[in-house]
Amino acid sequence: MTPALHGPQLTKTGVSLRLWAPAARKIEAIVQGHAHVMTRTADRPGWFIVDLPGASAGLTYRFRVDDGNDVPDPASAFQPEDISGPSEVIDHAAFRWQAKNWRGRPWHEAVFLECHVGAFTPEGTYRAMIERLDDLVGTGITAIELMPLADFPGARNWGYDGVLWYAPDHTYGTPDDLRTLVDQAHLRGLMVFLDVVYNHFGPEGNYLARYAPSFFNDAETPWGRAIDYTVSEVRAFAIDNALHWLQNYRFDGLRLDAVHALHEPGGLAMLGELSQAVARLAAETRRHIHLVLENDDNRASLIRPAEPASAAPFSAQWNDDYHHAWHVLLTGETHGYYIDYARSPERLIARMLKSGFAYQGEASAHRGGQSRGEPTKGVPPAAFVTFLQNHDQVGNRALGDRLEWSADPKAIEAALAITLLSPMPPLLFMGEEFGARTPFPFFCDFHGELADAIRRGRRIEFAEAYDAYGNEVPDPLADSTFQSAKLHWHQRDATQRERHALVTALLAVRRTEIIPRVKEASFGEGDIQPDRTLHAEWRLAKGEALTLLANISPRLATRIHLPIRGRPIWGGHPPERLPPWSAFWVIGGQ
Repeated sequence: MTPALHGPQLTKTGVSLRLWAPAARKIEAIVQGHAHVMTRTADRPGWFIVDLPGASAGLTYRFRVDDGNDVPDPASAFQPEDISGPSEVIDHAAFRWQAKNWRGRPWHEAVFLECHVGAFTPEGTYRAMIERLDDLVGTGITAIELMPLADFPGARNWGYDGVLWYAPDHTYGTPDDLRTLVDQAHLRGLMVFLDVVYNHFGPEGNYLARYAPSFFNDAETPWGRAIDYTVSEVRAFAIDNALHWLQNYRFDGLRLDAVHALHEPGGLAMLGELSQAVARLAAETRRHIHLVLENDDNRASLIRPAEPASAAPFSAQWNDDYHHAWHVLLTGETHGYYIDYARSPERLIARMLKSGFAYQGEASAHRGGQSRGEPTKGVPPAAFVTFLQNHDQVGNRALGDRLEWSADPKAIEAALAITLLSPMPPLLFMGEEFGARTPFPFFCDFHGELADAIRRGRRIEFAEAYDAYGNEVPDPLADSTFQSAKLHWHQRDATQRERHALVTALLAVRRTEIIPRVKEASFGEGDIQPDRTLHAEWRLAKGEALTLLANISPRLATRIHLPIRGRPIWGGHPPERLPPWSAFWVIGGQ
């Protein structure tokens, strides 16, 4: 691979520091109180560089811009004193990996558990997560997906306010602690994915505009000025970052947050370049490396295998439609974006089991009648990550409440039986595998005017909830709000143990019956009856078919009279009258 442009480089004789600062007149590297003038490079406009002979890993430094304030390296490898402290040089090659022969797992084996490092355990560290890995393997999880780690301000954050993209947040441990977590997961056969945010920087600690204002353009995002990916150095900053996580930390894949919020005239060329760079890395290292999108625009062209190489190889997209339709069906909520699923959520569930997205170009009421999505013809089931809960859909509620707070447990179990055995790769949100009731509210650690602005914004966004619950709505800035989100691994009651047994049993069936057959799966039929009797069928390899019959209602329903060929793998043979909230799976010849 081509060496990264950004960040410090260890050389044979010392350390080389570099910074792209096209608007600066002078840049100095401040090392142990001494200023080292950086030289403009002749071959790359806007770049400054300085070589420090005899320096080594562990060196800390800042950059001084035009004799003004000192700032961290935007490509800092580690910030031991948070975002405004000195940057530390890290020797990524010094770590001794134990899982030396790990090459990852193929995409069709993915069963995700999304995790927040700080809330996953009482300790909230990378190393503390290792103690729970055996539990996840025993449950049937094959991949953990970490919420963003890029260094953020303060001691607690969801991670989407990161400002130093290359530095894993010090709150959770050191870079080698993170590598140890990844290594230990690999030794257990677990893939590890990382959520990365390339659509904005957080509101505090981003100094790029001072010396590289061309990093941004005049377009606005929900989080401020948009990043300008038409600038080659800016594109390289994001692409190098993706390769940084995949090479130096050996993540098995990345989930790219909200790519619909990227502003790039003429399309999403940066995504194409990034995917090609990752494809080259995978080929050179013979690793399975996977890229997953979050894209509210439902652009099927980005995950359609037949598209040109410039739009590949994104393995899949999070299917928010799937969550939204199920949430409406299970809870009856129809406010906000749920209005698009209010009329007939069961019909949309059937459509997604038949072809992927619920919205494939249809008008969206929530978006003022604008069309949303692209047709999914030719896109395989494996390209749609399905889930009933995730950090967004739990955390972006006033109370951070999970489905367990409002939905019928039997209905949730039926939804899990459908989600965990369908050919689409499933994702669970940490604790969902045992029916956790722990909230996951929004939390952060800002101060002063920014903290007050966040409080005001939350009160406006969730005005009805504040009217209904008053002081019960958690303060997003309070440490107690963060503490309330931590999972209680040792306090699971009998009901939670039963839920965990159910999920474990479902994933055991997925491991033995679905995963060996799902690689070549394609969509087939799908329909829903007025009594909410659901039927779906997928074509598998070697002429086999996977068939689902389900009753997604609280009432007894009459079975759809279709020839059911094959052997039951879940629920037994479908009876003439389907019990409330029941699911039956059969594998057989077409």
